[in-house]
Amino acid sequence: MLEARNITVHYDEREAVRDISLRVEPGKVIAIIGPNGAGKSTLLRALNGSVTATGQVLLDDRSISSYSRRSVARRIAVVAQEADLRFPITVIEFVLGGRYAWSNAWGWENVRDLEIASAALRETALEEFAQRVMNELSGGERQRAVLARALATDAKIFLLDEPTANLDLAHQASMLTLVRARCDRGDTAAVVVTHDVNLAAEFADQLMLLKTGRTVAVGPPREVLTAKLLERVFDLRVLVDAHPVSGAPRITPVHDRQG
Repeated sequence: MLEARNITVHYDEREAVRDISLRVEPGKVIAIIGPNGAGKSTLLRALNGSVTATGQVLLDDRSISSYSRRSVARRIAVVAQEADLRFPITVIEFVLGGRYAWSNAWGWENVRDLEIASAALRETALEEFAQRVMNELSGGERQRAVLARALATDAKIFLLDEPTANLDLAHQASMLTLVRARCDRGDTAAVVVTHDVNLAAEFADQLMLLKTGRTVAVGPPREVLTAKLLERVFDLRVLVDAHPVSGAPRITPVHDRQG
């Protein structure tokens, strides 16, 4: 579906990502974790073809650069950290924006578009907010609207940049459960950038640890989330044990007490 082969991204003289390879398979959730400045969001933008990278980014075995942006948008949905809102727009109008790649020559939505957008609002528990203006929503509600817009694209690949930012615990779990359920159908894949290591351990099939734009480790959570690797990436001592219910790795920072 989507694959990066030895990609490197430069911003002027700065090397943001170096020699990273990643294969995004149907039915799988990949979490990318690392400290601030590790290159996580840059990698996500490279996977979407939004920034230029050396190496190869392949979408359905073709270079992503060979597709039009409309074609990419039909295949890849992006959930960014913040919605870019330059004028007042209702939630339903915002979510319908996810249908633009499928729109007709006039750009008007049809009955099918409205059905899909309404279903996305139901999935993200935003039905009652359909006619609210986006700028009137809380940060968490806006983040759910961003996910609803992505769901409305009907894309089979989701790239999510800090999708649980500004969400309370209940909505963090429900959002990632929704993404996980989409992938469990077998035809959808997701790449999730997150700072929440414990959430990544619970929901991801595979983890990629990044530091200073380079891959430190890739693999299943139990192989990647070790005390040694996490200390190397975050410069912090941690305790890693098993979650008492799920059995997934559970990470607890170890703080040295002074005095």
